[in-house]
Amino acid sequence: MRATLLLRERRVLGERRFAEIVIWRLPAPVEGRAHAFKYRLAYVVDGVCVLRFDIEAGKGDHKHVGEREEYYSFLTPERLIEDFWYEIENWRPE
Repeated sequence: MRATLLLRERRVLGERRFAEIVIWRLPAPVEGRAHAFKYRLAYVVDGVCVLRFDIEAGKGDHKHVGEREEYYSFLTPERLIEDFWYEIENWRPE
């Protein structure tokens, strides 16, 4: 069984800003993960990704805020999207 695309959305948020959300449901959790989702959510300003939530082999669930990388506690796809929009609303240039 293959991954199922749950959401692919790109929203233009201003003249030089956009958000992109891509979430897949995997047939089963990948080794080392507690959930069966793969995702990438990015906020891009002036051509630079300033905020990104993603999951990577060896790193697990995490987010990038500017140059900083932090652990992210994934609960559900819905909560992930809520957290992403919250971070965008509170984002300030470093």
